[in-house]
Amino acid sequence: MKIFVRLGAAGLCLLLAGTADAACKVTTTSMNFGSYDVFVTTPLDSTGTLTVSCDQNPPTNVTVAIGPSANSGGFNPRTMRNASTPDRLNYNLFTNASMNVVWGDGTAGTARVVLQKVNKNQPQTATIYGRISPGQNVSVGSYSDHLTVTITP
Repeated sequence: MKIFVRLGAAGLCLLLAGTADAACKVTTTSMNFGSYDVFVTTPLDSTGTLTVSCDQNPPTNVTVAIGPSANSGGFNPRTMRNASTPDRLNYNLFTNASMNVVWGDGTAGTARVVLQKVNKNQPQTATIYGRISPGQNVSVGSYSDHLTVTITP
């Protein structure tokens, strides 16, 4: 299953939902980083959620992977691109609140997340932790990236 993620307008993250083999469904909340200030020396953090429900019995474990940045081609850092200039804004998505494990596809030092016992009556939710690093000298504008989320029951 592939779901496209668009980070846009001041870092707004929209995760679009889809289905996989008519057995599992993904829904998400938006992740809004707000406005990035180039003079602030602390990271800009945000969270979003991803919920998976499956109509299979017995319940199944589902592995959730988030692919590399369409702009950087990699995981660390992922980059958002300015809509009207060549500027890039580095960011990343993490599996934990400590933001020390990059959420990826299990390659290049990244980790996938396993949601356990997912079914129609017991959806499971994971928090997506996002961070934009401080000290990036970028121009004002709307930044975006495209990511692919893959779930494997």
